Amino acid sequence: MLQNFLIGLREGLEAALVVGILLAYVRKTNRHHLVPKIWAGVGFAVLVSLGFGALLTFGPQGLTFEAQEAIGGSLSIIAVGFVTWMIFWMASNARHLSSELGQKIDAVQTSTWSVIVLAALSVGREGLETALFLWAATKASGQGISVALMGALAGIAVAIVLAWLLMKGVLKLNLSTFFTWTGAFLIFVAAGVLAYGVHDLQEAGLLPGLHNLAFDVSHIIAPTSVTGTLLKGIFNFSPATTWAQAIVWVLYVAIALFFFIAAQRRNTRARR
Repeated sequence: MLQNFLIGLREGLEAALVVGILLAYVRKTNRHHLVPKIWAGVGFAVLVSLGFGALLTFGPQGLTFEAQEAIGGSLSIIAVGFVTWMIFWMASNARHLSSELGQKIDAVQTSTWSVIVLAALSVGREGLETALFLWAATKASGQGISVALMGALAGIAVAIVLAWLLMKGVLKLNLSTFFTWTGAFLIFVAAGVLAYGVHDLQEAGLLPGLHNLAFDVSHIIAPTSVTGTLLKGIFNFSPATTWAQAIVWVLYVAIALFFFIAAQRRNTRARR
């Protein structure tokens, strides 16, 4: 649940800030007639994201076990790709987000549909990424849908409140620090999802080495124990891990953290 709460908090805060920036910009420039159009785009994006999440959750039910594992593994790997791109995109563009959105509003303000599409795309990107990654992370952690949904919704609710307080000037939050720490955390979560996706592809017969274990500490950390449940729920840790899973986990963490730390250092130098 903590994993999904933090995912919902981070992604929800990104989406809420985007909406807040769009609304603040059109109000500041006295274009209040664009406000309903922005909300229309946001509403459409939310509906599409919810529909996508429902399709992922209930769509593959009638398929064979191998087909379900193949689809699940492939989507997990795609989800890791999207969330990795999102982490680095936010690290590079957070400082320019407000001016970039303002320029886009200026470019499309004369067309109702263009404003709706802009708002829908700005929020929908976050929504679709969140739905896909939450689905993959929930599947990997073995949590129930209701528990995972509660965690994600709680995170999104907190994110909306935080964004509102930030836009009103009531709360001061170092967004750079927030996105740095949550980005680093998500790298480890994504590594677990990636390893689980590889395991799914092994169970589907698309990758070899299903029974070639790098380690098995089930006798030390039982999957049903409190420790095993927490490690599985937060980091998707599996006590019995194949060599393929272990290798992709280590490579992903090492490469992603290297470039993430480098990006943070560049941002620090740019702010000086």
